[in-house]
Amino acid sequence: MSRTVETDLKYQTISQPYIVAAMTEAAEISPQDKVLEIGTGSGYQTAILGELAQEVYTIEIIPELAEIASHILQELGYHNIHSKVDDGYLGWAEYAPYDAILVTAAPPNIPPQLKEQLATNGRIIIPVGTFSQELLILKKTVDVWVQQSMFPVRFVPLTR
Repeated sequence: MSRTVETDLKYQTISQPYIVAAMTEAAEISPQDKVLEIGTGSGYQTAILGELAQEVYTIEIIPELAEIASHILQELGYHNIHSKVDDGYLGWAEYAPYDAILVTAAPPNIPPQLKEQLATNGRIIIPVGTFSQELLILKKTVDVWVQQSMFPVRFVPLTR
């Protein structure tokens, strides 16, 4: 079961811990990695990424959620997590390329800006679809993109 947080804008959910674990494992994060997270939410997954990666850049579109999560993460002593309020479809080009990109809300298609911001040999973990969604792993090699489906999921839509 997921929890729901009501803001002035909409309802937001917090992913189940096993989904967070599956996405994190699929991202294959190393201690020297730079990671982009789209959808900070409560900051739960962000904190996990902060334990595993050298640097984490996280984007949340809802200012109230971003402020709460940023405050909590700072209080917990995460100095390697950088956050901003923005449109996750656009990614955070200023700090690209990223070794891993994790998206915690579902766009109907993979945003091309996120693919452009991924490093060679990087991974994007993303739920894709509208009503019917699949959690995908995209790996970027020098020559080709490799896409693998993990399992069906149900995430909130990635809003603009």
